[in-house]
Amino acid sequence: MLLHIPDVFTKAEVAALRRTLDAGPWADGNMTSGHQSATAKKNLQLPEDSAAAREVSALIVQALNANPMFVSAALPHTIFPPLFNRYEGGGEFGVHVDNAIRQRGDLRIRSDLSATLFLSEPEDYDGGELIIEELYGAQSVKLPAGDLVLYPSKSLHRVTPVTRGARVSSFMWLQSLVRDDADRESLFRLDVATQRVNLDKGPKDQAVIELTGLYHNLLRRWSEV
Repeated sequence: MLLHIPDVFTKAEVAALRRTLDAGPWADGNMTSGHQSATAKKNLQLPEDSAAAREVSALIVQALNANPMFVSAALPHTIFPPLFNRYEGGGEFGVHVDNAIRQRGDLRIRSDLSATLFLSEPEDYDGGELIIEELYGAQSVKLPAGDLVLYPSKSLHRVTPVTRGARVSSFMWLQSLVRDDADRESLFRLDVATQRVNLDKGPKDQAVIELTGLYHNLLRRWSEV
């Protein structure tokens, strides 16, 4: 499931994040590349141990854990600390698939989901679309600053060349409580439907109670904790 999650951060919050990030020590983006990715990537990246990266990364994780839509769709078990990249002057990232396992120190996760948080407005740069290969064809994603796209890490994807301006974003992976993408999508759709019925009929309605029970029983069946 590919999902657009709007307004993870407000415009004012994005501006504050950018002031911190833009002052950081940007370096060659291949510092975190695997063998395949290193041949396809041309961008800059903020070192993960830099003060700017650590500060903004913590704010992003906090915001995501407080975002109901993200939590419902991702069912996060562990969010790998977000990283930051910058594309400009023709920078791009060719077709690749994310590594199945991500590790930093003692932290190791299975990458079930990938996400990109856009930190540049789309009118501020040309190119830079995130192209995600889905069952029904390639999806082009270029979102307003503060918005996030969530998609399965197994998807082939790429970033088209940035020919004007700069595309700054945060990218991350997470391990979900529910490994299978189809199961996660079913739970998300069931949760959304339950909330709609709840708004119409109230939490004590029998349908709401039964739908909530079904949701939790499926989550109990499919989750890994």
